[in-house]
Amino acid sequence: MARHGDEISLVLMNLEHDGGPENELGVLPERWRLAYEEVLAPLQPDWVGLTELTYSQTRPGATVEEQAAANRRWQAAQETLGMRGFRAEMGQGRNPTGVLVRESTFTIGPQHHHPRVFRTPPTNVVLGLPEVPEVPIITAAFHSSFCSPAGRQAEAYELTSLVDKVKAQYGTDPGRSWAAAWLFGDTNEYPVPVGERVPEIDWDSPEITDLVHRRHRALKQPDGSWKSCTFLDELMLDCGMHDPARFAARSLGQTDALSGTAGFAPGAVGQGGLRRIDRGAMDAWTIQSVLEVEVVDMNGLSDHHALVVFLSRRKLIEALRRSFPPLAPWALVPEAA
Repeated sequence: MARHGDEISLVLMNLEHDGGPENELGVLPERWRLAYEEVLAPLQPDWVGLTELTYSQTRPGATVEEQAAANRRWQAAQETLGMRGFRAEMGQGRNPTGVLVRESTFTIGPQHHHPRVFRTPPTNVVLGLPEVPEVPIITAAFHSSFCSPAGRQAEAYELTSLVDKVKAQYGTDPGRSWAAAWLFGDTNEYPVPVGERVPEIDWDSPEITDLVHRRHRALKQPDGSWKSCTFLDELMLDCGMHDPARFAARSLGQTDALSGTAGFAPGAVGQGGLRRIDRGAMDAWTIQSVLEVEVVDMNGLSDHHALVVFLSRRKLIEALRRSFPPLAPWALVPEAA
C-alpha cells in the first residue's frame, strides 16, 4: 500500500475495546500501541474513523482519574499520527466513536453532535478540500446498534439526514452549495448479498448456536426461516450512495476489497462465520475517485479488520466540482435493484 502524491486515504478501524484498559498507570496497552504505531501510522492516513474508543472518552460524572486517562490516550492517538481528533459524546453504548483528520490535507469545518436516537452517537465532522473550498465534505464515523434491528433502522434514517445535503439541486441556489458525504462504520449488519465474496449466512443451519446473536442480526420470516438484516445497505443504495469496496470490486476488478472484516475472532463462534460489516458509503460523485480498497489484517489485535480506501486527489477535485455525471443508484448491484 505505497502512498503516492496524488492519493488521499480514508481508514476505518474498529480496535476491539480501544486496545483494552491501562494495566499500569500511564502506560498504554500493547494492542493499542501496535494498532496505532504499526498499522495506522505506516498508512499515513488523511482521515480515520474509529468505532470503539472505550477508554478514550468518558461519560459525564467520570472520576478525575478516568478523565485524565481518556484524555491521555486520545492525545497519544493524535500525536502518534500527527492528526487532529474529534470525539462524539457517549451514548447508551460503551464504545464511543471518533474521527482523526490530517490538517495538511483537509480544511476543517464544524463538528455536529447527534445525542438522540443513536445508541452510539456518530462523530460527524465537516471537511473541505483546499482546491474546492466551496463544497463541504460531510464525514461521519458511526457504530450501529449491536442488539436491535429496529434501532439500527432508526439510526440509518438519521444518517440519511447527512446524505440529504448531497442533493445536486443545491447548486441551483446561489446561496447554497451541494455537498459530498462519506459515512464509515461498523454497521452490525450485512451488505445486500448479490455479488458478495463472503457467502450469505445460513441462519437456519445447526451451526448457528448463538441464538441471541441471530435475533440481533437477522429477521424471522413468516415461514419461520431467518433472513440477514441488510437495511442500512439498501437504504444507502436507494439514496444514491455507494460502497467503496463494492466499487473497487465491480469497477476496478479488486475482488479482495469484498473480504470479510469480522467473524474470525474466538468470540464469534456459532455466529455464522466471516461477515463484511465494516463498510463505507460515499456519494455518487466522489465514489468515482476511489483508486483502491484494502482490508488490513488485524488478527491478534482486534476482532475486526481495518478498511482502507485510497482516493485520487485529482479525480476527487473533479468529483467535488461535479465535472462528470453521478453513478446511478444501485449501479453496482443492478441484479438486486
